[in-house]
Amino acid sequence: MKLPHARVAHIGIAVADLDEALAFYRDVLGLVPSPPETVDGAEIVAFSLGDVAVELLHPLTTNGPVAKFLARRGPGIHHVCYRVPDLDQALETCRQAGYRLVDGTPRVGHGGHRIAFVHPKSTADILIELTD
Repeated sequence: MKLPHARVAHIGIAVADLDEALAFYRDVLGLVPSPPETVDGAEIVAFSLGDVAVELLHPLTTNGPVAKFLARRGPGIHHVCYRVPDLDQALETCRQAGYRLVDGTPRVGHGGHRIAFVHPKSTADILIELTD
């Protein structure tokens, strides 16, 4: 089953220096950052670019997902989040198609949105987040 009308919700970027990363989006692009939020051991600051956002992810702990990503790969794109019309159905479709899920059921993420991640070993080494 295909997921109609899926679209990019945001791109998560892991950063080692949040202030340095914020400067570009704020000072060069003139974007207004959201208030910082802490999720999964990371500080998240988002910028809206129309229908798509950029989330800067800075680790606050040494053992969280963003810290592990930075240690393994360095700064860069951490994940791409797709907005789907029905997150529960999207997860069921993933299960039926044999995709490995990080989150078998939705959980609360940045901004209070329901989210779930699809494991990168199933998606060409790209961490994919789904939200509704």
